[in-house]
Amino acid sequence: MNLKQADYIRAIAQEGSITAAAKKLFISQPSLSQALRQAETELGVPIFYRKTTPLRLTYAGERYLQTAELIRAAVDRLDGQVRQIKMENSGRLRVGISIQRATQILPFAFPLFRARYPNVALELVEEGSARLEELVMQGQVDLAMAAVEATSPQLTYQLIETEVIGVVAGKGSHLCELYPSGTSINLRASAQDSFIATKPGHSIRVVQDKLFRRSGMRPEILLETESIEIAKRIALEAGACMLCSNIYVDDTVREKGGFYPLEDYENHRHFYACYPKNDYLPKYALDLIEIFRTVLSERGNSEFAGKTRG
Repeated sequence: MNLKQADYIRAIAQEGSITAAAKKLFISQPSLSQALRQAETELGVPIFYRKTTPLRLTYAGERYLQTAELIRAAVDRLDGQVRQIKMENSGRLRVGISIQRATQILPFAFPLFRARYPNVALELVEEGSARLEELVMQGQVDLAMAAVEATSPQLTYQLIETEVIGVVAGKGSHLCELYPSGTSINLRASAQDSFIATKPGHSIRVVQDKLFRRSGMRPEILLETESIEIAKRIALEAGACMLCSNIYVDDTVREKGGFYPLEDYENHRHFYACYPKNDYLPKYALDLIEIFRTVLSERGNSEFAGKTRG
């Protein structure tokens, strides 16, 4: 349907004649008559009863104008939505994030984001950090919040939080009995202890396997789990150890064990926001990254004093 033609036909219906409508529209009568004939030809039926004065719409003509109004309203809504998107006040943002990080951050970050952007739909894709970069490059998420190494030339990385890798040890473990919490250790200091581990696919499991190989360690793995939180709690209760980032050190760790930063490992896997290089990120996506930074800064953890042994 040509909405300009619909405007012409509406004017004829309102004015009751082609002559009066042409004057109202500031076009010639022959041009308006031609536009009407073209619309009727395209529709396949008359739009007006020609023998009445004033001109009266046929049933098909009534339906034509009703449909034109619906189309115009849809176009107006679309224009408004596009304007809002251009103003970056509405849209959809698909965010990839691990369940552990979502549990830690989203209860505090989401209300802030929602208050600022009530018309932005936030969609979560929850996967292990090791897979999130791949999802970004496949276009399955717009933005990933992941603990990764910033190495892919296809992605832009924005640092959200640095992480220190260490060992969480429960009371009763050899490590916890030997050193006060916060002491920097060599990983082999935990060689006599059993471990709780995350399953393959987690970023910390990638680091763990690398460090065990490098240290020549093959500790007893008591249990594997998908959840870092579950692994941490079991290790604390069982007097075992687990490899962990400092970001998961909380009051439970302080009460039931300790955290021991690794002195012989320089961590390169930090918490980044990553998205395709050269892609345009709307303001609401950039603001979500900043909200994450703010939440983590306000709830920051300093449980690794780097104390030396002895």
